Amino acid sequence: MRESSTGKRARLEAVWRIESPALIAGLARIVRDVSLAEDLAQDALVAALEQWPRSGVPDNPGAWLMATAKHRAIDLLRRGSRLQRKEQELARELELRGDELAPALERPVEEQVGDDVLCLMLMCCHPVLSEQARVTLTLRMLGGLTTQEIARAYLTGESTVAQRIVRAKRTLSGADLAFELPAGGEMEGRLSSVLGVLYLIFNEGYAASSGEDWVRSELCGEALRLGRVLAGLSPEHAEVHGLLALMELQASRLQARVGPAGEPVLLGDQDRRRWDRLLIRRGLAALARAEALDPSRGPYALQAAIAACHARASSQQDTDWVTVAALYAELARVAPSPVVELNRAVAVASAHGPRAGIAILDDLAGDPLMQGYHLLPSVRADLLARLGCFGEAQEEVRRAASLAQNAPERRMLLDRASAYAWQAGRPEADRGSQGTAGGTPRSQ
Repeated sequence: MRESSTGKRARLEAVWRIESPALIAGLARIVRDVSLAEDLAQDALVAALEQWPRSGVPDNPGAWLMATAKHRAIDLLRRGSRLQRKEQELARELELRGDELAPALERPVEEQVGDDVLCLMLMCCHPVLSEQARVTLTLRMLGGLTTQEIARAYLTGESTVAQRIVRAKRTLSGADLAFELPAGGEMEGRLSSVLGVLYLIFNEGYAASSGEDWVRSELCGEALRLGRVLAGLSPEHAEVHGLLALMELQASRLQARVGPAGEPVLLGDQDRRRWDRLLIRRGLAALARAEALDPSRGPYALQAAIAACHARASSQQDTDWVTVAALYAELARVAPSPVVELNRAVAVASAHGPRAGIAILDDLAGDPLMQGYHLLPSVRADLLARLGCFGEAQEEVRRAASLAQNAPERRMLLDRASAYAWQAGRPEADRGSQGTAGGTPRSQ
């Protein structure tokens, strides 16, 4: 049975997502220009779009794409067809030291792929770029996402994303950065930046900050894929494995986080039979690797350890909340932030009662960073409801709904407000100790 043209194109796009990071990275090492490398890779993709539907995808598509891009690079450099300064210099270099450049252009694609991809990751996340630019460029260069896909993921215009990418490339070019692995402390700082970008991308996919979707699985998938690549390239870096463990464990819940109509399903209400056991096993293995490399555990490994407590529990009630609360206390010492404290309040409330959690929330109430953060009143509403204070809980959750930017989450909060209003009108004897499992911050 012959494969349809649609099927062939889908297969080609899948190949491109897999091969493009190594392809662009290898070309960037050769031509010393990220923007030119991407252009050459795109030229190779155009050639593949023309030829592969007729001839079929080759056995080694990465090598085919690299060979095609290299031939294009040789043509461009020899003809001096580009007018930009750097490309003219490269053309002159080819003439003056052809014997040196020729081996690089002819080197098999399999050689130095690991270092090349890591170099590209570090370059996309260089400190000369803003955080926004790092995320966008990483998705473009390493995630293989189109400008349109990035714009859709971040609810912004294509022109805005395109300009951001152009400016980022121009900044990197102007900084005249060497395409090589940095040494010593510089390497550590740059790798930390890469981890921070992947963490940001995954979090936005796991619980979208705005828009009509509660989960953006494509962002989670790209961050997870890049995290696996990075773990393979940096096997001795504990926090790389810590972040990978966190993403694997959180991703295991994605299918259970959304209901039939796209509504949010929070941790306490999830059907744990829908959790992906393979991802849990992979996450636990990555966490063990991180802890073996650094028993003291950094911020990502600590968050992964918290996620592991949930993954190992058969239900919300069976979760070792005392350990979770202790891990959050340790995380608050290692990487203090108001959001960590908010998560700690949830864990402490589950381990030691809602009043203990509310005491932590009271300390957070005056923090300027939390004034517009909808999860603070959402968590307070949950804890008040557990105490039977449904009227106050209703006020808090309505405030949370007014601050929420994500549409499904806002509807969920308004539904909770209605439920609390109904509870507030019931006779005291009928209320029991009912509460909700909602309001848990994103990291849980």
